[in-house]
Amino acid sequence: MTEEQLAALSDTLFSVAVALYSLAVVAFCAELAFGRPARDQARQLVAAGGASIEDADSPAAAGEPVEPARARRLGLVAMLLTVLGALSHAGVLVARGLATDRLPWGNMYEFATAVVLVAVVAYTVLAVRAPVLRHIGVFVLAPVVVSMVLIGLFLYTKAGPLVAALRSSWLAVHVTTATLGFGIFFVSGIASVLYLVRGRRDARVAAGGTVAPSLLDRLPSAAALDRTAHRTAVFGFPIWTFAVIAGAIWAESAWGRFWGWDPKETWAFIAWVVYAAYLHARTTSGWRGRPAAWVNVVGLVVMVFNLLYVNLVSTGLHSYAGVG
Repeated sequence: MTEEQLAALSDTLFSVAVALYSLAVVAFCAELAFGRPARDQARQLVAAGGASIEDADSPAAAGEPVEPARARRLGLVAMLLTVLGALSHAGVLVARGLATDRLPWGNMYEFATAVVLVAVVAYTVLAVRAPVLRHIGVFVLAPVVVSMVLIGLFLYTKAGPLVAALRSSWLAVHVTTATLGFGIFFVSGIASVLYLVRGRRDARVAAGGTVAPSLLDRLPSAAALDRTAHRTAVFGFPIWTFAVIAGAIWAESAWGRFWGWDPKETWAFIAWVVYAAYLHARTTSGWRGRPAAWVNVVGLVVMVFNLLYVNLVSTGLHSYAGVG
């Protein structure tokens, strides 16, 4: 295939990935709609003379959703669509890389596309390892679809050569690790948001308040969401740390100094500090739970701000978005 054909294939696969992710969101919503909250099943067990929820050795006993067969099938369909979407998504980057004969994250469109792919892969791995996490699929894939649409509308740029500032072997090290770290933090941040929402709802129920049934009843327990947010952040933090260090080494090679408080460098460091604070808060008495989760959410906001504002608005040595 010619370079033009490969570039066209990349654009087509982008649309296919968005379509598959959108269908996955629909399937995840249907799974939640046909699911049944664990406490409803527990009441049925008790009413039938079965074991109480505290004594039962089951997902319901842990406060996790237990699905009827129809919901489980819908969940599997949703996961299949997610995997197919991820394969098409990966094809976007592979085809673009072949079309340009370089690593396919040399501008904002490619970098953001790669970050979202990492987030989808991270979620898929989590859902396979812990099936109960499949229930957060709609809350991960919906932002993914929105992100992909916005990337396609506002960040798209035609396949082409790298700008001079990025023609370095450090691109493979610094930008790749930054992509991995950002994508993992994306999932961690969403898990913390869901933890805050689920925790607030559980607190109202524990206090005897009236809470209308909703899709939140199908979410994993607050404890499971908190663990997911923490473990993904633990995994992503050393990757992001390495990305910051690699960026400093690249800066010394390119500009003759390791650090110059350029806007991109500054906000990358701020993000590192926020995630370090989250990991510390997560193990500190008095900060566990909601306060730590809010720090994690702030970390995600800083990452998104660093991606969009610094590249598109601010002026600095890193301002080469390649949009257009």
